[in-house]
Amino acid sequence: MSYRHACLLLSFLALASGAQAQVYRCPGPPVLYTDALTPKEAQEKGCRSIDGTPITVLQSPKPRAAAPASGAATPARSGNAEGRVDPAQQKGRDDERRRVLEAELRDSETRLAELQREYQGGQPERRGDERNFQKYLDRVAELKANIARQEADIQALKREISKLP
Repeated sequence: MSYRHACLLLSFLALASGAQAQVYRCPGPPVLYTDALTPKEAQEKGCRSIDGTPITVLQSPKPRAAAPASGAATPARSGNAEGRVDPAQQKGRDDERRRVLEAELRDSETRLAELQREYQGGQPERRGDERNFQKYLDRVAELKANIARQEADIQALKREISKLP
């Protein structure tokens, strides 16, 4: 039983105890709070009455936001209450991100040019290891899929670059 469930059960039982129901706390993992026992059964199980015992309900703290997935350190904050990043530092981050994206774009465009050169408009040269025509067709299909994937990657990189300030 989780802590939250135990608190809710205690709250419910506290309300029920006002209706003259005897509530017992029974030992053991998990600790059990119940009003379904007779006094004799409660004594046999080692349960204690919580009648007259003040019940405290604690609200659990809100979970923290997840850490950044990139594994980067916590961003440096300026002294303001909103927790905003220093504008100069943010500009540096944006510039670095632009440089990385542009480098990836250049690499993707180079790879696309190589694939298109090898594909030769759907008629690539047959290799010596492709005596079986099906192997040739499989390679052509793979080249075509790789070209489509590179084109999609290039479009995605261009979209990301256009979003940067």
